[in-house]
Amino acid sequence: MEKNTFGSMVAELRKEKGMTQADLAEKMGITDKAVSKWERDLSYPDIASIPRLAEILGVSVDELLSLKRPDGEKGKTKAEEYVTLALNSIAVAMGIAVVVLVVLDELSQKSGTLMLGIGLSALAINMLRNSGKKEE
Repeated sequence: MEKNTFGSMVAELRKEKGMTQADLAEKMGITDKAVSKWERDLSYPDIASIPRLAEILGVSVDELLSLKRPDGEKGKTKAEEYVTLALNSIAVAMGIAVVVLVVLDELSQKSGTLMLGIGLSALAINMLRNSGKKEE
């Protein structure tokens, strides 16, 4: 089952079960407007309700949350893209913070080293994540 977005995944699975948005909403204990927003990718269910949603739709949580690229290639999901962005942002933020604090003369050597270490660790984690994907 190949889907572009979480919302399209929910919509197709719901339709396969012969449910309306109102039916799914009733089973989830929410409004049909909330289901509509999920399916249009305007909002997402609370993380605690994902197992219940998967159960109602007759799939595993892993299947519900696994999104494939539309072109069929193995690629990054949105979650993976966000993790990459977050790790890179941490690295950049630490670098900028060190520069600004040094200019303001508000940074000890120990704190500066720690901050740069955090930034380099984020870059290293990101590189390790990417190197594992290239081998697949």
